[in-house]
Amino acid sequence: MAKKIIITIARQYGSGGREIGEAVAKKLGIPLFDKQLITDAASKGNLNEEVLKKTDESAANSLLYTLAMGSNVAGATMHFGYKMPINDKLFILQSEVIKEYAKEGSCVIIGRCSDYVLRDEENVFRLFIYGDLEHRKARVAERHPEIKSAQIIDIINKTDRRRASYYNFYTGNTWGKYDNYDMAINSSTLGIEGTAELIVTCAKQLMG
Repeated sequence: MAKKIIITIARQYGSGGREIGEAVAKKLGIPLFDKQLITDAASKGNLNEEVLKKTDESAANSLLYTLAMGSNVAGATMHFGYKMPINDKLFILQSEVIKEYAKEGSCVIIGRCSDYVLRDEENVFRLFIYGDLEHRKARVAERHPEIKSAQIIDIINKTDRRRASYYNFYTGNTWGKYDNYDMAINSSTLGIEGTAELIVTCAKQLMG
């Protein structure tokens, strides 16, 4: 009988990480969790989903609260402090939801520090997807034709900085640093489909 496997995917903006995750989940016949995390976190914490969407994958900016909690809030409980920033509430709720997903069975989870949240769990395959800048620019331009070409680099850089800030803030680790992951893959080399096939091949080996 194949072992359970949880695949976590951190990704540079425009690298195709989400599309790769979707393809991997489809090929393995397992669920993928991305935006569903926000819906489930909102339900769990009885919070407004639209408000949470605006703060998704963004670090809190309350210096006093950060100092009070230490370098990260990953160990915090569901008993929210009176003035806990909404970003931190979302992180804690999503962390609880991610752990619930992992207990239910094999799945693919996109972003949200899931590699760190599940750091003590077995059978987790942690991935970081990156890509050549020209390929990333082309993918962003294709997905968002309304964005002017001159703005794409700025959007890519700002999104990556936001993701890095979020990850670094809540984990105390460094986003994209190779030893936080089991594998880092340049999606420009094999493309979306080829990268997904590579991940599936590795996942099947790990599942036994």
